[in-house]
Amino acid sequence: MAYETDYSALQERLAALIRGVPHTTANLANAAALLYESLEAVNWAGFYLAQGDLLVLGPFQGKPACIEIPFGRGVCGTAARLDQTQRVEDVHRFPGHIACDAASASEIVIPLHAGGKVVGVLDIDSPEPGRFSAADQAGLERFARLLEQELYK
Repeated sequence: MAYETDYSALQERLAALIRGVPHTTANLANAAALLYESLEAVNWAGFYLAQGDLLVLGPFQGKPACIEIPFGRGVCGTAARLDQTQRVEDVHRFPGHIACDAASASEIVIPLHAGGKVVGVLDIDSPEPGRFSAADQAGLERFARLLEQELYK
């Protein structure tokens, strides 16, 4: 099933929440809540933040999650290691997938940058296979770029 999300409106809502707010953790928490409440058919939305060669759980909405993910492992670690968005239609077929929530069927992970390096990832899971389209990827990548501009000036 295809979902239609108004990413321009989502971008405006994010900007209204975080512009001029100097608190990274609070801003990421609000961004995760905004995504979780705005996107249909998602069961987890949040952030993992880089600490050395590990991604450590950051602000999120959804069930409890894995605390540490090594760069290069699972969908999140692969996105961080390759510095490339990972849009996975069926996580059970992804080599090395880490099943934090057995209900997740598809996932999109977008790297976040500061100073030219990966500082974390935006991770969104869905219980529906193939939930995330190319349009979702483009909209969520713009969402991530706005976060980078505002949080990592």
